[in-house]
Amino acid sequence: MSRVDESLPRPYVFASLATLVLAGVATLVGLFVPGFYRDAPVLLPQVYGQDLLTLFVALPVFAVALYFAARGSLRGYVVWLGVDGYLLYTYASYAFMTAFNELYLVYTTLLWLTLVTFVGGMIRLNAEDVKQAAGEMSVRPYVGFQALLAVLVAFLWLAEVVPAILEGTVPASVTDAALPTSVIYSFDLGIIVPAFLLSAYWLRKRRAWGYAFTAVLLVKAATLGLAVLTMAVFQIRDGQVVPAPILAVFGLLSLSSLALLGRFLYAIDPQRTSTAATAHDATSVADRPPGDDV
Repeated sequence: MSRVDESLPRPYVFASLATLVLAGVATLVGLFVPGFYRDAPVLLPQVYGQDLLTLFVALPVFAVALYFAARGSLRGYVVWLGVDGYLLYTYASYAFMTAFNELYLVYTTLLWLTLVTFVGGMIRLNAEDVKQAAGEMSVRPYVGFQALLAVLVAFLWLAEVVPAILEGTVPASVTDAALPTSVIYSFDLGIIVPAFLLSAYWLRKRRAWGYAFTAVLLVKAATLGLAVLTMAVFQIRDGQVVPAPILAVFGLLSLSSLALLGRFLYAIDPQRTSTAATAHDATSVADRPPGDDV
């Protein structure tokens, strides 16, 4: 495995261990305490699906990635950072969208733990080392995939948002959930879609941060697809109608993102890099614009 000069600093390890414990407790309570969630019935299958994926997929992968990242693995570091991004997205959604319950302070704690870890982890990541580690890997599949994903997610949400704006109404998914607005719309259209487009652009220009963002965002893409599919299972069990095209699109999204992520991680060659994250290098990277990493 490609390695970094220093092991993961203790604050990041402690924050990640706390995240594992708190997220484990939150998902177990949510899944196994009857009637714990007080949300609208249309939302419950989605919350249960998210908890199931988090408990049985995201947290085990996060724990394994943390172990290897702490031992200096660049591959482990990238996966650890990507899953932390998934957990940040998840518990930001819970903190802002789910009906108030006894775990509210757990959600807000997980929000700041994952946020601090993600921001600090990205600053510490040496993007140039990720680019060097990937070598001469073809970037076209990754550019195309990220651009396509951004278009699909934008189209999916704008198909509901734009007609509602033009008609002066509220999207059905918002009214059915008895919410003032959709946090998911806001996160995806305001953060996720621009992030994928920017990452695709930088990668097409072969800028170092394009490689770094692509590696992290591929983990997000994989968890996004798997989360939607898991939610769909609970929705179908609940008697809700899930359009077949949605299942097909997100099934293909999950398989594609996992395949591309595996290819990217496999391409990381330990012979092409000796450092991927050091305090000194991270500072120099953080102090210059990403566009300067050509």
